[in-house]
Amino acid sequence: MARKLLLGLLFALTAKMMAQKEAYSRYSVGFSYGFGSEFNNRNYTFTNDFYKLQLCYELKETKRFEYAILFQPEINFGKHQLLNLYFVKPDDSDFEEKREKYLKLKDVREYVLNIGFLIRKPVSGQFSAYLLASIGPMVTDTETERMSKGFAFADVLAVGFTIDCNRFRFDIRPSLRHVSNAGLGSNNAGYNTKNIEFGILCRL
Repeated sequence: MARKLLLGLLFALTAKMMAQKEAYSRYSVGFSYGFGSEFNNRNYTFTNDFYKLQLCYELKETKRFEYAILFQPEINFGKHQLLNLYFVKPDDSDFEEKREKYLKLKDVREYVLNIGFLIRKPVSGQFSAYLLASIGPMVTDTETERMSKGFAFADVLAVGFTIDCNRFRFDIRPSLRHVSNAGLGSNNAGYNTKNIEFGILCRL
């Protein structure tokens, strides 16, 4: 009798846990904060911190991997300064005026819509790791010697590590980021930065 009661309780508990797992939809929402800087070079400095909203949709789950897409509206607060004045060449029109202008420290705002594809590998229990690649249109509000003001693109390649706690997923994500305007503006040298971000998602 006691054995049947114990088995019944175990079955009920297992069923409840499975039901709770299946109760989550394919959608997750959350936010993240990150910061970074340029790779060391003699031409310029660029530091940034950024905030993202995150909407994740799980496309497919197999025995080994999970596949998802992410939509990440982002605002990026950057600080940029030209270090190498010879980056602005004498054959440029008004090069002395441009050098004086670009050598000043500037605040740069970027407004981005990142669209990414994610492959996740569960490791054990609540832990998982993933690869993420994203690209998105953006608008920058400040002209520099490396980037024209206006429309551009942001490309991100990242690895991430997560831990699940009930319906919440805590995330740490090192990444590499490249920004350029694909030749749509007069200045298109772009920026390359290394970043790290911290986030939380809630499964709906």
